[in-house]
Amino acid sequence: MNKRADNRAVVLLSGGIDSTTILAIARKEGYETYGLSFRYGQRHIVEIAAARKIGRLMGLQRHLITTIDEHSFGGSALTGEIAVPKSRSLEEMSKGIPVTYVPARNTIFLSYALAFAEVLNTGNIFIGVNAIDYSGYPDCRPEYIAAYERMANLAIKAAVEGKIKISIMVPLINMTKAEIIKTGMALGVDYGLTHSCYDPESDGRACGSCDSCLLRKKGFQEAGIADPTKYF
Repeated sequence: MNKRADNRAVVLLSGGIDSTTILAIARKEGYETYGLSFRYGQRHIVEIAAARKIGRLMGLQRHLITTIDEHSFGGSALTGEIAVPKSRSLEEMSKGIPVTYVPARNTIFLSYALAFAEVLNTGNIFIGVNAIDYSGYPDCRPEYIAAYERMANLAIKAAVEGKIKISIMVPLINMTKAEIIKTGMALGVDYGLTHSCYDPESDGRACGSCDSCLLRKKGFQEAGIADPTKYF
């Protein structure tokens, strides 16, 4: 790998396709990677086991797994008692913000990443948001990321003093899921390690019919690559 002047980077790692791909991209670009994952009361907590394995196999310098209690707030099918939508068409997914939206999730995650980056004395933060094949989340849009980056550079001591400049890296923002998968495959990503399902079975198998499973299936199909996931 090529060494960079500021070669450390915080990578938000959920254990899914997108975050695993950005980890591979960051490493290819010569960054020394530090992973950050969250137990936030999500029903698909199995993703943490996936993130842990991915981080270990892909050479993270350090992997923090921290706990946030979003379950106590509720307000989402991922953290509350609301049912996860199943078997929706792509047209249905594209209408409005779904109940799987977790209030302020990316804002909270990026705030932790910002603190971690400041301690590491780096301005580089990678997050796998995507504005093409996504389910309508407002905190996955380019304008949100640009606004957060502006705020971040006003918010922390190291940036105000000119020691670092925060850059929120979103290499997948304008890619389709198929393009993301092809990119990861070219970088040697093992997508069999990843987890996408919002509502897995007790044994960890993906349900195959939530929005995330359907978008995953669509991505692999359009990429012409076999999906290694075992569905229920």
